[in-house]
Amino acid sequence: MKLIDYQDKVCIVTGAASGIGKAVCQKLVELKAKVYGLDRNTAEIDGLAGFVAADLSSKDSIDEAFAQLPRSIDCFFGVAGLSGAKTSYWTTFTVNFIANKYITETYLEPRMAPGSSIAYVTSCGGLMWEKWRREYKKIMDCKTWEEMVAFMKKAAPKDGVGIMAYTLSKRAMNYYTTLKAVDYAAKGIRVNALLPGSTDTGMKQEFEKMAGGQEKLLKENGTIGRLATPEEMAAPLLFLNSDMAGFVSGLMLIADMGHNGEKVLGRSRNQLDVPAALGIYNTKFFQNMLKNKTS
Repeated sequence: MKLIDYQDKVCIVTGAASGIGKAVCQKLVELKAKVYGLDRNTAEIDGLAGFVAADLSSKDSIDEAFAQLPRSIDCFFGVAGLSGAKTSYWTTFTVNFIANKYITETYLEPRMAPGSSIAYVTSCGGLMWEKWRREYKKIMDCKTWEEMVAFMKKAAPKDGVGIMAYTLSKRAMNYYTTLKAVDYAAKGIRVNALLPGSTDTGMKQEFEKMAGGQEKLLKENGTIGRLATPEEMAAPLLFLNSDMAGFVSGLMLIADMGHNGEKVLGRSRNQLDVPAALGIYNTKFFQNMLKNKTS
């Protein structure tokens, strides 16, 4: 028995053109999976079964993309995401949360058979999701894209602080992972999430500015003193969607080299225990303060 067997499995990967998504695609190709990549930018990866250009901030673009994808899907890797440092509040929240919920309920559920699996990339920035769920829980009841957009617009204006949309969307995704793991258990579909620590991807400079500099960002990975590589995040994602994790569902797999443990032990300050959807964040004062920090 192969420990990681993806041969001939139909795998969909969002964010396929770079970073963790690209690393996942490359490894899946090596494992002889049938890999379909989605991204706004072209994924230059040899061996893909298909690439579909898709803008995850657009419902129409998602619909057009899935019209070109197989009717049967074995594994979904929801990797695509935005930091919010360079994108609006609405775009950030839409790509990070609304798109994943819409894809899951509109396309994955009807196309996945028992034994299929879903793995989202959320974030350690979405920890404390259990405590602050009152801020986002109502969006879980939204049935349509339009209802989710209405919730988002009520939470903040378009010119709200994008990085707060990042925190809120990642907390919502962690909750959503748990919710769907429970809902889909009877269907035999597993749902898990990888919560990466700071990783050396194309968004590294954005996260450095948000953290207050390179040294502070490095500290967010604990005492190891370096960022993770995309490959180091791709590997646990492959585990989560493999048969090795056949009885694992609803797992928040933290991959931060022990940094969250430092917080739990009181050896590092926990800066995440704050609300993410306060109206004060949308005032010009806070917008200018955070704009200066991330520009």
